[in-house]
Amino acid sequence: MSQVNLAPTFSTQQDARPVLLSVQELRVWFELRRFGFGHAGYVHAVDGVSFDLAEGETIAIVGESGCGKSSLMKAILGLNKPTAGRILFEGQDINQFDAAKKRWYHSRVGYVQQDPFGALPPFMPVRRILEEPLIISGVKDKDERMERIRKGMEEVKLSPVEDFMEKYPHMLSGGQQQRVVIARAMIMEPKLLVADEPVSMLDASVRVEILKLLRALQERHNLSVIYITHDLSTVSYFSERIFVMYAGQLIEKAPVRGLIDRPAHPYTQALLTGTSEPDARNALTYKEIPPGEPPSLVKPPSGCRFHPRCTRIIKGECDVNEPLEFTIEDRHSVSCWLYKG
Repeated sequence: MSQVNLAPTFSTQQDARPVLLSVQELRVWFELRRFGFGHAGYVHAVDGVSFDLAEGETIAIVGESGCGKSSLMKAILGLNKPTAGRILFEGQDINQFDAAKKRWYHSRVGYVQQDPFGALPPFMPVRRILEEPLIISGVKDKDERMERIRKGMEEVKLSPVEDFMEKYPHMLSGGQQQRVVIARAMIMEPKLLVADEPVSMLDASVRVEILKLLRALQERHNLSVIYITHDLSTVSYFSERIFVMYAGQLIEKAPVRGLIDRPAHPYTQALLTGTSEPDARNALTYKEIPPGEPPSLVKPPSGCRFHPRCTRIIKGECDVNEPLEFTIEDRHSVSCWLYKG
């Protein structure tokens, strides 16, 4: 991606913003069945994840494919039921909601999918795609629905509105399809937006425009945003904090510049080595690519889950004891025994 000035204008310092979402010791395990019958273990997709998200804050959750990002996201959306732990939205446990409360919660949380074409029903025009959540949520007045649809389309720059209203998804470009997905996610005026790799399937020039659009919406509506990605080259332009995920756990949390300039965990350093971020300092500083593959989430390794691949392993510690979370700078913490002293 070409370098573009997308640096966030919001504060990255600790402030008094109230907590919107609190994830507490969350575990999401999926049971394995042998030939459909006997118990064969669990996939530890999410294993002890905790963090708070403030109102109006944007965080990025980054990591390799299979690290548990999508399972965490689906638990936050209420699609995966936690095995243990809690997810609190405005102080309320979302897994204790009845049907009516779940509908309310889903209206407060918008979801931007990775594949815009696959996310849109091919048999519906744009107007109907955007009208559907309003009808489901009980907005009975047709004029009100049309007014909100027009406003939503204008906000994502699908204008003139009349040119797009009756088009079907296959008649739109990839960038236009993603704008429809974003408009649908925003149509109920949510407080939290979950964006799952929202630009990974778009051309480089279109990625910049979509990121700028998401940032503008975040600022205009004071949205909290969870940005799921494996691409650190886009994170630094869009988020306030980065959480690095590995084998179902969050192993490093930091403000964006703190993590980009001073990554602490060996795995984070490896991620920066492979990023397409146009900053040559990363390639000069971190040259080691860890050997091997991420561990099985059916039988995770003892101790630190990264230790089988780590070149800085402390024998008798990293391979035995699960690391504690150590604070190394203001709002910068890492789960690694290298920082215990």
